[in-house]
Amino acid sequence: METVTTDKLMKDLRAVVVDTEDLIKATAGQTGERIEKVRARAEESLRNARVRVQAAGTDLQNAAQDAMTQVDGQVRENPWTAVGVAAGIGLVVGILLARK
Repeated sequence: METVTTDKLMKDLRAVVVDTEDLIKATAGQTGERIEKVRARAEESLRNARVRVQAAGTDLQNAAQDAMTQVDGQVRENPWTAVGVAAGIGLVVGILLARK
């Protein structure tokens, strides 16, 4: 499966915007074959963008799940280190909130 990057998503979304703008311009004063071509292009761009966004969401969800699994494993292997880190973070946040 192709890795979906932010640049690819932005390119797809820009294509959707451009095709939509073309559709609006084309429908302003004309009817017929030209409008159908622009509409078809806009629909194809929209479908491609949706597929890429879904793929990116799935990839992101899988990456988050993997990260959670790794963190869980680290906490289980080193529980006292995890407690110490959490206590340190809590102390820093408490000090910062107390200053306000």
